[in-house]
Amino acid sequence: MPNKLKVFIIAGEVSGDVLGARIMSEMTDAEFVGIGGENMTSAGLESLFPMADLSVMGVIEVAAHAKTLTRRIKQTVDAIIAAAPDVVLTIDSPGFARSVISRLRRMAAGRELIARGLKFHHVVAPQVWAWRAGRAKKYAKTFDKLYAFFDFEVPYFTKYGLDTVAVGHPIAGAILGQPERRKKQVVDEKIITMIPGSRMSEVRRLLPLMHDMARIIHSCGYRGYRFAIPTVETTAEYIATEVAKWNIPVELVPADGRYDLYARTYIAIAASGTVSAELAMMHVPAIIVYRMNPITTWLVRQVIKVRWVSLVNILLGRGVYPEFLGPAADASNIMPTFDELIIPSVREKMTNSLRSADDMWLRGGADAARLIADGVRAAVNR
Repeated sequence: MPNKLKVFIIAGEVSGDVLGARIMSEMTDAEFVGIGGENMTSAGLESLFPMADLSVMGVIEVAAHAKTLTRRIKQTVDAIIAAAPDVVLTIDSPGFARSVISRLRRMAAGRELIARGLKFHHVVAPQVWAWRAGRAKKYAKTFDKLYAFFDFEVPYFTKYGLDTVAVGHPIAGAILGQPERRKKQVVDEKIITMIPGSRMSEVRRLLPLMHDMARIIHSCGYRGYRFAIPTVETTAEYIATEVAKWNIPVELVPADGRYDLYARTYIAIAASGTVSAELAMMHVPAIIVYRMNPITTWLVRQVIKVRWVSLVNILLGRGVYPEFLGPAADASNIMPTFDELIIPSVREKMTNSLRSADDMWLRGGADAARLIADGVRAAVNR
């Protein structure tokens, strides 16, 4: 009986944890060790340490957590050497992934594993077409294979010799492949779903904005409106504590119930990120918001090369979802757009635009998790 394929898998945030669990379910013939959250734990992974330790974004935020991240990098490297896997599969969290691999390559034990055939695969191509194009070359030096979401991303990396394959957006199959999931539920109340992100740093910055929005909507004569917030394991307790102070009824929905919530949603006010893609696939009218540390905001503005941050806007080349970023993410700025989305013709125009992007999310109808699982197996069986 041949030895089981051993995969050291690393996910650093909620969207990666969801995808990681799906990849694991496609590879029941493999043994997994590594780092993940509640979804990967449910799939059988015993996480090396809490995934929340890696859920940090932004220059200042990363610097503030440097000691923890440095300790976790060393701990992860030691665990990889001890496990001696066939493949290290990292999902997003590129800074952490590259730091771990760089340290491995410098160590004698790491070089020995590489000489014996250890491969490094990474899921989620950095948006080099938007900013810091030089990252493509660094990825080619770090990883053996890259799983990108879209065809247009592939040439940015293959020109440097990195084996890159487009697998489609990983949540597309779960949403677009299940029409019943997108079926709008008829409800008398108009649910305003507020999504402050999955990282604690995001939630701390965006929840006060969403409180301001809820307070205005609640107090200004809007009839039949209710509020809901989907939560994830890393921030659920904090959100519940803060929302209890609002004096406004808010339904808190666990992450595994978010799609049912989106199907009931009238308008979403959401953090920029994976959730904006989920909302777009489900044709939910939404307003995208984001706040960062002012220094991080300034640095990003110096290097970013695209007009929008929402993926559906980038794919379609127009501002389907309104975006309020940085200082613009203020309730007084957002409310006029919210009022426009109440108008049926404006809502219909937005949802029709969202439908026009459906074919752009999938890769030939195939499931991304299955394609990634097949790629990992093929690399080891060559």
